[in-house]
Amino acid sequence: MSYVFFFFFLSVGRCQLQTGFYASSCPNAESIVKSEVSKATQQDSRLPASLIRLHFHDCFVQGCDASVLLDDTSSFTGEKTAGPNNNSLRGFEVIDTIKTSLESSCKGVVSCADILAIAARDSSLLQTGGPSWDVRLGRRDSTTASLSGANSQIPSPAFTVNQLISAFTAKGLSAEDMFTLSGKCKLIRVASGSYGNGIYGYAGAHTIGQAKCSSFSGRLFNNSGSGQPDPSIRQGFLKSLQSACPQGGDATALQPLDVATATTFDNQYYSNLLLGRGLLNSDQVLSTTVGTARNFVKAYSSDQSKFFSNFAGSMINMGNISPLTTPNGIIRSNCRVPS
Repeated sequence: MSYVFFFFFLSVGRCQLQTGFYASSCPNAESIVKSEVSKATQQDSRLPASLIRLHFHDCFVQGCDASVLLDDTSSFTGEKTAGPNNNSLRGFEVIDTIKTSLESSCKGVVSCADILAIAARDSSLLQTGGPSWDVRLGRRDSTTASLSGANSQIPSPAFTVNQLISAFTAKGLSAEDMFTLSGKCKLIRVASGSYGNGIYGYAGAHTIGQAKCSSFSGRLFNNSGSGQPDPSIRQGFLKSLQSACPQGGDATALQPLDVATATTFDNQYYSNLLLGRGLLNSDQVLSTTVGTARNFVKAYSSDQSKFFSNFAGSMINMGNISPLTTPNGIIRSNCRVPS
């Protein structure tokens, strides 16, 4: 019965989201977000990955409700200090700036949850050359956050393919969504933390971004406690990584998730996996797992248009995860504060 209710609620929320939601109430909403994202990415080339990741980490905990943006209060601890987020999530100040601009233009109209969704789309397109899509809007903001949810529901970099699929299907997404969104996180900067010391996210998004040595160094010297490197890593790539991230070296040093086209949103990430050049275990297993996973990797590596089209569709699907819509939720005036 609980699963029936979950999918009924999910479907109702999806139906209430629509393109052009602010056409009358705040006609410049999307252009304001795009302008601010553009200005911010000119200052910091890593921001596109960070903003996409913010949207992902938001949607996977309590649904797409901007709970990830909330600071701690006297009544709850927010999600920012959760293992997958602490010293890792970025872009909060950019969201603050966007919110301030929107409040000046259309006070109390545009939700923080919708800002995250629009900013993620613009981050894919601006600076990085990725796909665009029409963002369905109408989300409202939560007044609570879930530290425990952030610690338990965001996929780990150590997950197997089956574990990744389970994490996505638990949110109403498909295996295809998982394979597609996996290539997206190349944009992400990964920090070490108590929750696996690594990157948390989805594969296709890994077409841009960086990861700290601490998030993958185990693969280089002592894979799964074997005392040996991960045999799936191509030898030349392994040697370069061992040199960049030596044992006892700087665990916070950054390496690109896509060694070929680190700042471009493209399908090279999938080609890298076929060549044994996946930085994270959760990426490389997509290629080494025989069957559906490897078939997706091959298909996307040879057809960027297919990857872009499916990526846009999967981002829309992810943005539909359990949104709060009228009469539920609120429109925060400050994205960090639940009021």
